[in-house]
Amino acid sequence: MKDKQKLDPLHGVTLEKIVTHLVEHYGWKGLAERINLNCFKSNPSVKSSLTFLRKTLWAREKVEELYVATVKGSVKESAKSRPKDAKQSTPPTSAPPFSWKKPS
Repeated sequence: MKDKQKLDPLHGVTLEKIVTHLVEHYGWKGLAERINLNCFKSNPSVKSSLTFLRKTLWAREKVEELYVATVKGSVKESAKSRPKDAKQSTPPTSAPPFSWKKPS
């Protein structure tokens, strides 16, 4: 049972948190472009979206799928931005001397 919970990316995440995360990530317009629902298009709010999604299973499933894809994508993007074995580069402590004088 515990193994299933660890594998389920939605375990412990409320529908309100899912909608809020998606709105922060995509905005209402971007969310409506990805999932064609009137609750995201016409006078959108978290409250009205939650009311609709709790009553409409197919819509909720689409929102949950987008959330999982978004969260997995965020993790992949941050992991790709830096190689695993790469160390953070630090600037050199001393720079070579610079002179405006022409060499003789």
